[in-house]
Amino acid sequence: MKDKIKVMIVDDSAVVRQTMSEILNSTHDIEVIAVARDPIVAAQKLKTIAPDVITLDIEMPRMDGLTFLRKIMSTSPLPVIICSSQAEEHSHNALAALESGACDIIRKPKLGTKQFIEESKILITDAVRSAAASNGSLKKVRAAAPASGKVPPKLTADVILSGVAGRGTIETTEKVVAVGASTGGTEALRSFLQALPANSPGIVIVQHMPEKFTASFAERLNGLCDINVKEAANNDTVLRGHALIAPGNKHMLLKRSGARYYVEVKDGPLVSRHRPSVDVLFRSTARYAGKNAIGIIMTGMGDDGAVGMSEMKQAGACNIAQDEASCVVFGMPNEAIKKGGVDKILPLEEIPAAMLKEAMVNIR
Repeated sequence: MKDKIKVMIVDDSAVVRQTMSEILNSTHDIEVIAVARDPIVAAQKLKTIAPDVITLDIEMPRMDGLTFLRKIMSTSPLPVIICSSQAEEHSHNALAALESGACDIIRKPKLGTKQFIEESKILITDAVRSAAASNGSLKKVRAAAPASGKVPPKLTADVILSGVAGRGTIETTEKVVAVGASTGGTEALRSFLQALPANSPGIVIVQHMPEKFTASFAERLNGLCDINVKEAANNDTVLRGHALIAPGNKHMLLKRSGARYYVEVKDGPLVSRHRPSVDVLFRSTARYAGKNAIGIIMTGMGDDGAVGMSEMKQAGACNIAQDEASCVVFGMPNEAIKKGGVDKILPLEEIPAAMLKEAMVNIR
């Protein structure tokens, strides 16, 4: 067995430190080698230990997490996961942390139902594995490994939407673009959406991100882009020049009524270990848009979206995958490529033009 992923937990809450330690140490491939109540203590410990991943709270005494993150990234960069509460007012700081180099955002674990605790364990351990994989030296060595002991079944999109039936879709000039991303996706999406003109086709996006953060993420992008970006609400119409981002902790499906495309936002179990799931979005896009769709899969750990992208291709869609060199983690695009669902493999900076060309939109 490969060496375990070594983690440092930095949080001012003793309960959170203990809970996170129990969750991570319960797996066979992760171990917590240090905890710290604030960044000052953490900085002292980093002089003698070398974690693979740090989980970091934002609001702490003596030094805030965002300042500490920037110090780490300017001196000895390593993968950092922001472990934040769901409080909406903290979302902007967490997004600023992503801009400063953090790999991911996860919700702080808390008491809840058995299902909630099990799902929290899946999401937290997967985030740590993904962060470790984003480190250059680990990128091609470590793959997502299941936790030891009893592992909850990995559900497919079947639990949300039955098999594909999109081949008979009448082809139109109006395209719909479905995008999936995970680790590294926040900045990849910013780059992609900023490059698009206001007359771009309607876009639906799943980015793996906790609830409460997707609204702030969409708001930030809306201020940076020529197109309109918002967190999706149930029954929102998919419009030219608009992008809808699936709310954290909800699945999003593309639907069609006559000539109108719209989204359905709904609850449901984790699919491919995620909620929202790219597979759910892509399967619904295959069914309701078929050959009128363009699929894009970006940087991310694991295989969410690989099956759905294959189904989109079978239904006549044109699909694009981000290439390995421009990915933070090549897992999701690579799995989609291996399943045969990808038509083009491109660097991130070339994807906007390729999508617009496929959609027959004039490039500014």
